[in-house]
Amino acid sequence: MTKQENSEDQEYKARSVALRLLARREHSRHELVQKLRQRKLDSSIISLVLDDYEQEGWLDDDRFSEVYSRHRIEQGYGPVKVLAELQQRGIHRTPGCLAELADADWVRNASLLREKRFGLADLSADWDEKMRQARFFTRRGFTSNQVERALKVTKPDDFKS
Repeated sequence: MTKQENSEDQEYKARSVALRLLARREHSRHELVQKLRQRKLDSSIISLVLDDYEQEGWLDDDRFSEVYSRHRIEQGYGPVKVLAELQQRGIHRTPGCLAELADADWVRNASLLREKRFGLADLSADWDEKMRQARFFTRRGFTSNQVERALKVTKPDDFKS
């Protein structure tokens, strides 16, 4: 096999693998680079293929960050966790759907999650339970201010609009 044939073969493999991955779900460029490198493909071929896919509109980090953020918000995660996960995936800017949510929206999301998961009991007398729930929301990526405010909610009317 000549060097030219090997290069074409690698490009074909990179294109088919990347397209197959993108057909399943949105990916960031960083994720695709990692997955293609795992398959021992040359970096120059990976860059060439992903540049082509970006020009075609098949690969778009902005679209990925929007879709990913909305999905994680719907799953009950807070802004700190969502931004950290995006950074792990090579996205270093805040997507619009995250930027447009105010602090009150995050408190409402945490309160809805609390109602579903724990109920809305008054926690002023139960320090251990309050700390347990606070740790849960902190792991979920809510800020301490958001957690504190969500733990004070005792009636659904306090957070539903």
